[in-house]
Amino acid sequence: MAARLGTRVKPVTCVEDLRLLAKRRVPRMFYDYADSGSWTESTYRANATDLDAITLRQRVAVNVGNRSQHSKMIGEPVVMPVAIAPTGMTGMQHADGEILAARAAEKFGVPFTLSTMSVCSIEDVAAHTTKPFWFQLYLMRDREFSLSLIKRAKAAGCSALMLTLDLQILGQRHKDIKNGLSVPPKPTLANLVNMASKLHWCRAMLATRRRQFGNIVGHVKGIDDMSSLSAWTSEQFDPGLDWDAVAWVKEHWGGKLILKGILDVEDAKLAVASGADALIVSNHGGRQLDGAPSSISALPEIAAAVAPQIEVWMDGGIRSGQDVLKALALGAKGTLIGRAFLYGLGAAGEQGVAQCLAIIQKELDLTMAFCGLTAIEQIDGQVLRALPWSR
Repeated sequence: MAARLGTRVKPVTCVEDLRLLAKRRVPRMFYDYADSGSWTESTYRANATDLDAITLRQRVAVNVGNRSQHSKMIGEPVVMPVAIAPTGMTGMQHADGEILAARAAEKFGVPFTLSTMSVCSIEDVAAHTTKPFWFQLYLMRDREFSLSLIKRAKAAGCSALMLTLDLQILGQRHKDIKNGLSVPPKPTLANLVNMASKLHWCRAMLATRRRQFGNIVGHVKGIDDMSSLSAWTSEQFDPGLDWDAVAWVKEHWGGKLILKGILDVEDAKLAVASGADALIVSNHGGRQLDGAPSSISALPEIAAAVAPQIEVWMDGGIRSGQDVLKALALGAKGTLIGRAFLYGLGAAGEQGVAQCLAIIQKELDLTMAFCGLTAIEQIDGQVLRALPWSR
C-alpha cells in the first residue's frame, strides 16, 4: 500500500506511517477518541516512551536461520504472540471496522477481541468470520444484560472472555469533551466541517447500516436508538465491580477467562486466586488513571510474582515488533495492540490492519535475528541492557 503525497508516492514502512494516514482520513473527533489519554496524558505518553528507552543487546556470529515467531496464547496457536485488543467504537474509525479487523486478524493468524462497546455486534462479526474470536465484557449494573452478553458470546462460539477491570468509572479525556464526543455524538460546527472533508470515510459510512453500538441497541429494553442509549450508558458502568463479581462472571462463562487492567502485584495475585487463565498488565492505554505507571514498567514485577501460575500479557504503547520483543523479554507471554491496528484500519480498512500486523511481525523477526534468536521461547531478560526506570 502507498499513500499519495502531491505527485509522489510515499510507501508505508512502519506503524507511524499508518497513524499519519489515519489522521488524514478519519474525522478528528473519532481519531482523537482513539489517539488520546486522560487528563494530562502523561501515562498515555509513558506507555510508548518507556518502551522506546529500553535498549537491546545485539549479538553476532550466531546462526539465525529458520526463525519463527509462532507461539500460543491460552493454548491457542498464534503466528506471533500478538492479539488485537478490544477497542470501543472501532466501527467509527472505518465503516464496519470490527468486521474488517476481525477478518484481517483471522487471515493473519492472530486473535481478535471484540469490545462490548463495538459498533458491529457479536453476531455481525461471527457471521463474517470462520474461526472463534474473543469477546471483551464490561460488567454492567444491569446483570441481566451482562448475562445476555455472555450467552451471546457463547452462542457465537467465542473461545475466550476478556473481563475489563479498570473501567468501573470513566476517566476524563479532554479531547472528547472539546470535540463533543458523547452518546449520541454532539459535534461542534468545526468538527462537522472536518467530517465532511473526509470523503472516503463518509462514503463508506453512508454505505453501511452499522453506525451505533450493535451489542446494546435492540438488545436492552427501551434502547432502540443512539438517543435512548445515552442515559442508559451513563449509569451502567459498575463502580461496585469486585472479586465476587469476577467469580460471578467466571461461573456463568465457564470457559477461558482473561482479566484486563492489572497494574499491581497484589491484584495480580488475586487474579491468580480467581482461577483466570490470563491477566493483562494494562493501564487502559493511559485513558483512565493519569499518573499510573506505564504498562511496560509495571510488567516485570507482576510477571516475577505470578508467572507461570497464570499467563501474563501486556497491553499499552506497542507500536512495533521491537516493542513486542521487549515485553516478552520482561516476562510477558503475549501482547495486545490497540491503537496500532486502529491506525491501520483508519488508513486503509482491512488491508491497513493486515499491513499493521505484517509490519509488526517483520520487525519482530528482524530484531530476533539481530539479537541472535530464532524462536519466541528463547526471548528473555538476557536480550535487554539496563532498564531506564531501574537506574
